[in-house]
Amino acid sequence: MKKTILLLSALMIIANCTLKIDDCRSQWVQMSNGMGTDKMILSFLVNGNNIFAGTQTYGLYRSTNNGTNWVPSGLNYETVNAFAVSGSNIYAGTSTHGVWLSTNNGSSWLVTSLNISPVMSLAISGNNIFAGLSFYGIVISTNNGVNWSQTGLSNQNVRSLAIDGIKIYAATDSCVFLSTNNGTNWTQTTLNGQFIHTIITLGSSVYAGTENGVYRTTNNGINWTQIGLDSHTVHSLTTFGNNIFAGTNYYSNSYVFLTTNNGVNWLDKSQGFNPVSTVSRLLITNNNIFAGTYSFSVWRRDYSEIIGIKQISSEIPRMYSLSQNYPNPFNPITNVKFSIVNSGQVILIVYDVQGRELQTLVNESLKPGTYATTFDGSMLTSGVYFYRLTADGYSETKRMVLIK
Repeated sequence: MKKTILLLSALMIIANCTLKIDDCRSQWVQMSNGMGTDKMILSFLVNGNNIFAGTQTYGLYRSTNNGTNWVPSGLNYETVNAFAVSGSNIYAGTSTHGVWLSTNNGSSWLVTSLNISPVMSLAISGNNIFAGLSFYGIVISTNNGVNWSQTGLSNQNVRSLAIDGIKIYAATDSCVFLSTNNGTNWTQTTLNGQFIHTIITLGSSVYAGTENGVYRTTNNGINWTQIGLDSHTVHSLTTFGNNIFAGTNYYSNSYVFLTTNNGVNWLDKSQGFNPVSTVSRLLITNNNIFAGTYSFSVWRRDYSEIIGIKQISSEIPRMYSLSQNYPNPFNPITNVKFSIVNSGQVILIVYDVQGRELQTLVNESLKPGTYATTFDGSMLTSGVYFYRLTADGYSETKRMVLIK
């Protein structure tokens, strides 16, 4: 009898791990070899095979092996708040000596003529370099940093810049500004009264990370909508495909969130993240997501793991297929398996019974093979839902039941 109970207990543990994959496998790993485990990360940059991390006080670190090892890369004793790259030129914005320039991938650095003001943010549009300053607005250089001039925005602490065609968005301590003529004139958008840490663009939308969660505009800042994480201070936003990731403060013991449906739902992706620390910067490259933290250096996690898709077979299947989710009914996590024949864009979306899109599970280019992903329905009510796979002209929809 005792053996039977032990066997059943073991089977329950295995089943629980199978259903809750995110909770049972190794996930976030600290990648600090050569850097130390106690650095405050303020900025990231990818340039070719190099990843740069800007720190507070300790200058730059560079990795050439996807974050496994880091080596100092100049600007010692500088606080590096921002990066920008144009061709062979890398620009670093610092707190003490303005903007620095490297033309040899960080081996050496020269300070530009903007060498006094604290630089909080950088962005490049064509031949123009924009630098967001601390309390002095935005300056522009049209000749690779040789000369700088004041734009029409001054007397602002510009923490983040985002470029979308001719549109330049500037996030400040209290509002978002927009320029459509290279900074000559600026218009204050309706997102004001908020302390804004970061701003990004995705398609026709602009997203702002604030002290009160994430805001979104689809009409160039005329209107903004709060789309979640309202109990969090959002320090970093980044995108990959249609997925948006948010790095937040440490108060709630959740640090990294993901939305696949423009903020309708946010999924906590902090599992395995051990330190109690704010995630100040996020970066996605080489199928990995990197998190820069306050005081705990750099952490890394497999991107395909964090979005819940994993290739389980590289054997080319005879036909496209979408399997029935398992378990079904489920509460609240279920697994979905599918097979694709040709390389190409694959989309897997969950819908409610009214046909409204709830969550994009997959939206990326995949190689032939069989894949598995998970769906977390913890934020949904009991009921019937549907999931549809679209790939290379193939489309199939199946039904699943959530019971709580």
